[in-house]
Amino acid sequence: MIATNFFRALASFFTEFLFAPYDALRFTEGWWITNFFNWILFSITSLLFIYWLLQLQKFKKAGTE
Repeated sequence: MIATNFFRALASFFTEFLFAPYDALRFTEGWWITNFFNWILFSITSLLFIYWLLQLQKFKKAGTE
């Protein structure tokens, strides 16, 4: 009984609070506004991937792999 209440509360927290901004963006008209978060996450991931590749090159040249 306690476990089911915990998982129901967890589901309620995610659907009613954490996904609320996405529900608001779902009904907007502009494509750029709705995909704003995706572009930010894509940019951060790309920058981190480039940084990781540069670090790999640096350690490979130093011979400390």
